[in-house]
Amino acid sequence: MSRIAYVDGVYRPHGAAAVHIEDRGYQFADGVYEVVAVRGGRLVDEGLHLVRLRRSLGELRIEGALDDAPLKLVLREVIRRNGVVNGIVYLQITRGIAPRDHGFPKAARPVMVVTARQSRPANPKLVEDGVPVVTIPDIRWQRCDIKTISLVANVLGKQQAREAGAYEAWMVDGEGRITEGTSTNAWIVTADNQIMTRAADAAILDGVTRQALIAVIRRGGYNFAERPFTVAEAKAAREAFLTSTTADLMPVTSIDGQPVANGAPGLLTQKLRAEYLAHVAESA
Repeated sequence: MSRIAYVDGVYRPHGAAAVHIEDRGYQFADGVYEVVAVRGGRLVDEGLHLVRLRRSLGELRIEGALDDAPLKLVLREVIRRNGVVNGIVYLQITRGIAPRDHGFPKAARPVMVVTARQSRPANPKLVEDGVPVVTIPDIRWQRCDIKTISLVANVLGKQQAREAGAYEAWMVDGEGRITEGTSTNAWIVTADNQIMTRAADAAILDGVTRQALIAVIRRGGYNFAERPFTVAEAKAAREAFLTSTTADLMPVTSIDGQPVANGAPGLLTQKLRAEYLAHVAESA
């Protein structure tokens, strides 16, 4: 089946899909995006994604984007046309097309692109063994809470992780505290069995998987805290893991080459992963 993309109101073959060279997403990274998991042909946590999308649009003052009701129809139609049963749908909205100038254009209207593709579930070997992460300085701007398409610092960090043989890079602020991964949220379990992740401030993106897992944790009555933790605390943790739409919940078993505890996925991490996947099945 040939892939189909939605571009500015038109469904096009993926190979022929294109945006104007003066689209502000191309010129300035002036836009936002969402990646939504598809399980069994249905969207996972769609409502949380749309709430975050509206917040990002509001923070960038992008007005006139498609309302939720027609947007939901587009998402489902792109999934249907691409025959996606298990995978992702990608949604991007830019400020639109205008002659290149830094200030907001007066006449531009938002341009939306939606694509979808099949993807495999997380590699069982990675889930079974856990993954390594490395720490790097956080060089991003000061509004990481907005899900913008400006991701060059994340790209550089992800490449640094791959060149180090790691699955992910955890970024570290000027005070030695971990903010988040280049495409994931960071978590640890302390020696007294407290689950910990940084609070959703301007230094991190409030991941939808993060939000959903927090709801699971609170329903389960686990010992939980939202606060920054240092690299030293992470390396001394009993367990560590990361979360994202594409990775679900992935155990972290080493940080900068140092094993986390005994170097194996922790029991609480495995339990939380099972409970989160049950939530995914229910949500879809």
